Amino acid sequence: MPSDQSTWLIAVPQDGDLDGLLQELSPKLLQQSKANAVALLTIPTFKTGTLDGLISLSEDLPKQESFFTSAVAKTVDTLRNLLNNDPSKLKQHILVNEQTVDDYLMRDWKWNESRYGVQRGLRETVDTLNKEMASIDNTMKAKLQNYNLVKGSLVQMQRKKTGNLSLRSLVDVVSKDDFVQDSEYLETLLVAVPKTNAKEWNSKYERLTSMVVPRSSKSIASDDDYILFSVVVFRRVHDEFVQKCRENKFIVRDFVYSEEEVAKQHQDLEMADTTEKELWTELLRISRTNFSESIQLLVHLKVIRLFVESVLRYGLPANYTGIAVKPDPKSAKRTFGVLQTQFSYLRPRSNSKSAAKGSRGEGDEFVGEYQTLMEQEFFDFVLFELPWIVY
Repeated sequence: MPSDQSTWLIAVPQDGDLDGLLQELSPKLLQQSKANAVALLTIPTFKTGTLDGLISLSEDLPKQESFFTSAVAKTVDTLRNLLNNDPSKLKQHILVNEQTVDDYLMRDWKWNESRYGVQRGLRETVDTLNKEMASIDNTMKAKLQNYNLVKGSLVQMQRKKTGNLSLRSLVDVVSKDDFVQDSEYLETLLVAVPKTNAKEWNSKYERLTSMVVPRSSKSIASDDDYILFSVVVFRRVHDEFVQKCRENKFIVRDFVYSEEEVAKQHQDLEMADTTEKELWTELLRISRTNFSESIQLLVHLKVIRLFVESVLRYGLPANYTGIAVKPDPKSAKRTFGVLQTQFSYLRPRSNSKSAAKGSRGEGDEFVGEYQTLMEQEFFDFVLFELPWIVY
C-alpha cells in the first residue's frame, strides 16, 4: 500500500484509448472521495536498449531517485528556514514554473523533449538528469554555506549587544566623556557591580587599593542585574585593583575607549547586516528557482523509472499509459483498492521477472545475479510515489 501523503505515478500497457481510460477510471475514484484527483501522465516511447541495460538501470534508479528526493527536500528545508517556518510564505515559493506542484503534475504533464530528447539512450538521459541535479545540489550547498557564515557572524555581533552589563558590548553604552583622556598616569576602568552589592561598592572602591582617585566613581548605566560604574585609578595599580574587584565579586570590564574602534564596530555590524540581507535575498531567489528545476528533474527521473519497470514487467511493444493519482488521505486505502480492481486484468502479464529469467536461462547463476530485483514487491501495475511537500 503506497503512502497516503504522496501522489501515485502509475504505468500500465497502452491497450486502447487513453481518454477513454481516464473517463472510465475518474468516476470510480471520485466515488470514493470528491477530493481524489486523477490525470494522464504521458510516458514517451524511449529507446529500450538491451535487457542487461534495462536491468542495470532498474538497479541504479532507486539510488538516484533517493538522491533527487533528498536534494528537493533540502531545498524545501532551506526555503522553510529562510521564511521562518511560515506556511503561507512557503506556499508562495514552492512553485514549478509559477504554478503549484499539483498543477504542474496534474494538468497535462509532458516530457521536456527540448531538453531531454527521447531519441537518446536511456542511460545518457539519466546521466544528464544526474549531472543537472548534482549541479543544483552543489550550488545550494555553496550558497547556503556562504550565507550561514555571514549569518553566524552577524548573530555573534548582535549577541554582543545583548545580555547584562557584565557581558554585553559597551560600545553603545559609554561615551568619550566617561573617560579620562590623554593622561600618562591615570586611567578610567569600567566595573559591573551586582545591584545587590551597589552600596558595598560605593563604600569600598576607594580603599580596594592605594592610588584610587577619591569620589571618582560614577554610575553610567544599569539593567535588571548590574550597575556599570566608572572609576579612575593610577595605571600602576591596574592589575591589583582588578584582582581586588574580583575578590569582591565586582567585574572589571576589559574595555579601552577608542573612537576608531567604536566607529569600526558600528561599521562592521552595519556591513554584516547589509551583506546578510543581500545573501538572504539571493539564496531565496536561487532556492525558489532550484526547487522548480529539481522537482521537474525528479518527475522526469520517475517517468524513466516507470518506463524501465514497465518494459521489464510487460515486455514489448514499449507503449505505456501513465496516470497520476492524488488520493484523499481519508480514503486512500479504498482508492488503492479501486486501482487494483481496475487493473487486475494485468496480473497474467506481470511476469517480466520470470520472462527476463527465462530469456537468460534457468540456472541458479542467473537467480543469484538478479535475486534482489526479482524479490522486489510489485503490484499488477507499476507504481512509484512523489511525496507531498509539507508546509
